Amino acid sequence: MIKASFSEQVIVITGASSGIGRELALQLAPQWAFLALAARNNEKLTRIAKECEKFNGRVLAIPTDVSRPQDCAALIQKTIDTYKRIDILINNAGLTMYGNFEDVKDLGLFETIMRVNYLGSVYCTHFALPYLKESHGRIVGISSLTGKNGVPTRTAYAASKHAMAGFFDSLRIELAGSGVTVTMIYPGFVATEMREHALGADGKPIGKSHLNESSVMPVERCAGMILAAIEKRKRELIMGFRGKIGLWLKLIAPGLVDRIAQKSILRGRT
Repeated sequence: MIKASFSEQVIVITGASSGIGRELALQLAPQWAFLALAARNNEKLTRIAKECEKFNGRVLAIPTDVSRPQDCAALIQKTIDTYKRIDILINNAGLTMYGNFEDVKDLGLFETIMRVNYLGSVYCTHFALPYLKESHGRIVGISSLTGKNGVPTRTAYAASKHAMAGFFDSLRIELAGSGVTVTMIYPGFVATEMREHALGADGKPIGKSHLNESSVMPVERCAGMILAAIEKRKRELIMGFRGKIGLWLKLIAPGLVDRIAQKSILRGRT
């Protein structure tokens, strides 16, 4: 029998109760990975843990709010207490928004999103790093194409994803020669519940998606691409032809990229 790619690898996934995090867990469980799943919603977290256990894998469900450093420290410590090591940390927890900046009524919206998307990744990475250095492990940041290009109606979200990119790109250089690799993932819009939980300009959940869901990438495909990039310890993964061509166009025609982004949002597609 060919050994599975992630067999007996201890993998921490934040934001594991839904969306990309949930799908990553479901694709890793049959490969006999040792999972530590983290999310704020304990009910959903317990549900996904039970789904993963059907594959006879080892699963640890740890309720975690990544915006709280003490929760992140507890997540890593409980993982170590159970599995004795960490091989891969996937910083996936995220929160998005929808609304023009001039319509924002509560600037706390920016702090909330920054704490979850950016600081949550910083906290988890900080506490996990000593163990990842011992295992010559892998750090993964699930960013977004908005971490490469600005997008209207997503000012707080884009800022947090740009911050993630700067942090992990800098950390990659610091860790050169340590055996620890850093992989950054830049998906476009993916078919998940994330947009339904987006915060509006008033700082409250919108409860619906503003996008044409038929035009987004299936979450199963997205997760499969992410795992392939993690396995190869790739530096970064830019998803989709439009994402790749957009980065090239930004170098030679940045104004055109801005107009494309504006039209895409107005049409309700990426």
